[in-house]
Amino acid sequence: MLTLIFGILVGLALGLTGGGGSIFAVPLLIFGLGIAPQEAITISLAAVTLVAFIGTISAAKTGLVEYRAGAIFAAAGLVTAPFGVLIANNLEDRMILTAFSILVILVSASMWRRAGSSPQNTTVVRANFSSVDTTAGAICRFNPDNKSLRLTAPCSLVLTLAGTVTGILSGLFGVGGGFIIVPALMIITRLSIQRAVATSLFVITLIGTSGIAAAIISARKLDLAVTALFLAGGITGMLMGRKIANRIAGPLLQKTFAGMLLLVAAVTLLSH
Repeated sequence: MLTLIFGILVGLALGLTGGGGSIFAVPLLIFGLGIAPQEAITISLAAVTLVAFIGTISAAKTGLVEYRAGAIFAAAGLVTAPFGVLIANNLEDRMILTAFSILVILVSASMWRRAGSSPQNTTVVRANFSSVDTTAGAICRFNPDNKSLRLTAPCSLVLTLAGTVTGILSGLFGVGGGFIIVPALMIITRLSIQRAVATSLFVITLIGTSGIAAAIISARKLDLAVTALFLAGGITGMLMGRKIANRIAGPLLQKTFAGMLLLVAAVTLLSH
């Protein structure tokens, strides 16, 4: 029951943020259920990937996913996610948790800053794409005739570099990387926040799948019963998020998440 409840909490966190919700999964699994860090990372990655896949299906129906930019981003991550898994397999648990805590602090600070500087963007969450602007967005350059994407070499290179970092973090910490993907897409490609969040789900699905495959190939221990319950909770949480997203999403929610992340980082640092 506790596993299911934690999965629901993670699903809600994933759905009700533009990026950064997956950070909650690993600490809940480690400190709440007593699961070893490397196994917790794999379970977290599985949950994040499945929830992202469900979100991608929803976002695709609205036409918000920018597949070409997402594919370049994801291609680099597909290659580097297994290296993140390999790095984690060769690090002591203490080092992994310390590095994870630093990452959480950075994500929390970024989330808090964005909530203050761009409050209008905090209403765009991954659980709901029913009422968003589908017209905004320009990726590097568009062909003037049909507005199709014209990928330049500099644009593709920067997307690849950002995807490389995301893939390593995904495999190393079991996170989706939306906290990197969303702002990177907005900066590099000038995508609207709506399209960046939608495209990030597509990217997370592909990169996460690569990380999971690498973890399985490396024979990392995995309790299938716990994983199944956690995944079920994650799906339930995402569906719950769709019901309440329009009513509660906003700057206050984002800052609340940011504060919770700081608490997660403190607990993680003090508990090992």
